[in-house]
Amino acid sequence: MAEAVPRIQAVPAHAARPVPDLITEVPGPKARAHVAYDEAWTSPSLPRAYPIVPVRGDGLTVEDIDGNLFLDFAAGIAVNSTGHSHPAVVAAIKAQAAQLIHFSASDFYLPIYAEVCERLARITPIKGGRARTYLGNSGAEVVEASIKLARHATGRQNIVAFLGAFHGRTYGAVSLTASKAKYHAGFGPLLPGIYHAPFGTVDGLRWFDEVLFDKLVPANEVAAIIVEPIQGEGGYAIPEDGFLEGLRAICDRHGILLIADEIQSGAGRTGTMWAVEQWGVEPDILLSAKGIASGMPLGAMIARADLLEHWGAGAHGSTYGGNPVACAAALATIDLLEGGLIANAAERGRQAIAGLAGLPARHPAICREVRGRGLMIGVEFDSHDHAEAVQWQAFLRGLLVLGCGPSSVRMSPALTVGEAEMATALRLFHEAVAAVASGAEGRAA
Repeated sequence: MAEAVPRIQAVPAHAARPVPDLITEVPGPKARAHVAYDEAWTSPSLPRAYPIVPVRGDGLTVEDIDGNLFLDFAAGIAVNSTGHSHPAVVAAIKAQAAQLIHFSASDFYLPIYAEVCERLARITPIKGGRARTYLGNSGAEVVEASIKLARHATGRQNIVAFLGAFHGRTYGAVSLTASKAKYHAGFGPLLPGIYHAPFGTVDGLRWFDEVLFDKLVPANEVAAIIVEPIQGEGGYAIPEDGFLEGLRAICDRHGILLIADEIQSGAGRTGTMWAVEQWGVEPDILLSAKGIASGMPLGAMIARADLLEHWGAGAHGSTYGGNPVACAAALATIDLLEGGLIANAAERGRQAIAGLAGLPARHPAICREVRGRGLMIGVEFDSHDHAEAVQWQAFLRGLLVLGCGPSSVRMSPALTVGEAEMATALRLFHEAVAAVASGAEGRAA
């Protein structure tokens, strides 16, 4: 049996070292030993993109167990919105932990819980203007809450999601998910009353009238349409202008609730606080998690107040949801986002798109498209294998990126990314694509 690898004591990485800075082969010897230990004890359901074993993070720098420094453009799957261990977030966590670590807001009046709820309600564009907030532990958990709320408030049973969508892996959330068949394999029957529409095109909206409402279920039995304004796991797919506006119109016409899943696209990542703002659309319910608390476990369902007021006491709750330490991190995160990081995301996103735009012309055999809003950037390749190979070649160069969709690679760095860090990442990504185009292989099976 593999033995545990001792953890390295947390000390700051040497400030004079460049990033990335690889001092061993990757993965290094300690990383390989830890992977063997991990694989003896953890669930094999965890997919693992590549064998990095992080022990420390600072901004966009990640140090692995062998002392290698990586430039992180994955941000924990778009979670570390303010970078690793932002001083303001760390200070807020420490201060709150020293006062109160847990006191369940499900049964008691936790002050910081209400403060976060108000702050989110005030910065979220909800139809009708008046909003209230429910806090959970994660994105999947607030997706589940939104299903319950939509059915309870409307008295209807059916929910429409989209092909390519990812909403989580708990039973209700995975029933809505349609990005990969493997997420459903072996788990049926899934939640009933779920339908999947084509995503992203204005012409595709005809499906609602011509297929769903005409042949499958009447409109007055549909409780909600849930949509990622920009699909995440599905490939960083951006809808056509008019698509989200068209969904809002369909919902208004038939009394259906519009749920915006902003778990990956929100918290400033696209250059606005919420991606829906870029199309001027106000949902009835908006879901947040990932970057809203800079890595602490927090999910939020912000909804029209009249919808949440359908619930009575005990209709829904969570022991840990809105934990005070996570709430403190969220308040610090929102301050940082509004204090300049959203604007930085827009500016650095323009730099990234400009720097990547020439890839399809330079490598037409493998690269198909560059797309994105703010720091939610996807590069489309001709095949899954080539996308995986680019991800691996980037890792070998000290750049952390992550695949998404059938054949894309996403770049989702912290919103603190600087101009020089972006330039370094673009150079390394170009090198990775060139290596794959010239025949370099990806990770060995």
